Amino acid sequence: MTGPAGGRHSLPYTANLSILFTELPLLERASAARAAGFTAVEFWWPFDAADPRPVEVERFVRSIEQAGVQLTGLNFFAGDMAAGERGLVSWVGREAEFAVSLTIALGIAERLGCRSFNALYGNRIEGVEPSEQDELALVQLGTAAEAAAGIGAQLVLEPLSGMPSHPLKTAADAVAVLDKLGREDVRLLVDLYHLAVNGDDLDAVIAEHTPRAGHVQIADAPGRHQPGTGELDLEGYLEKLQAAGYDGHVGIEYKPDGPTAESLAWLPFERRGN
Repeated sequence: MTGPAGGRHSLPYTANLSILFTELPLLERASAARAAGFTAVEFWWPFDAADPRPVEVERFVRSIEQAGVQLTGLNFFAGDMAAGERGLVSWVGREAEFAVSLTIALGIAERLGCRSFNALYGNRIEGVEPSEQDELALVQLGTAAEAAAGIGAQLVLEPLSGMPSHPLKTAADAVAVLDKLGREDVRLLVDLYHLAVNGDDLDAVIAEHTPRAGHVQIADAPGRHQPGTGELDLEGYLEKLQAAGYDGHVGIEYKPDGPTAESLAWLPFERRGN
């Protein structure tokens, strides 16, 4: 077990409220995060469907505004995450769902000042050629990036663990897609937990790919719990990321080992705000 990740670097934190404070209804989490000292938050797709009712969108936006926190990141609709779906970017036949969630995400971002979107790539689909999925992904990433550029926003692409059918497992897997796309505003999401679990050399990833990093997320491994519960030197890696030029937010994206408030003991209260 290594020390916590709240110390020597000065990178700002953002609390992922799709995995933290899940003891509370989603619309109460931003206020709970603010009470815990956070001034920045991020979410996965915060609705059950790609095309939520306008009143649902309004309630979500209001919950962020009333809490007085900054929304720093938002996922596009990624399908049924609980059932194992991991994004629609490459999912042939679900283009309309991706398009409508893009429009809704952009509307939310314009109102709340969010300028980063996580476009989960999607699993391989039985009966569909991987090449067909990859071609669709490039088209949809390009379309989404162009739309996001209209408000000065970026997209990030994330390697994932725990889902064998998901083709982006390492930083190199994601960077290969970024290279084909050829846009500076679509960047790598460096999730230290996912990359470590998948066997990536985190020091090598930081040394080679930090200039491509658009966002960083943390959880300890094994277990995906708070820093200090596993074996990753998260503090050391964050220091190296900052030294290599990363100056964005660090998303706290772990499953609390106990109540969220207690799980935050690793991070001093004064380090939670930006």
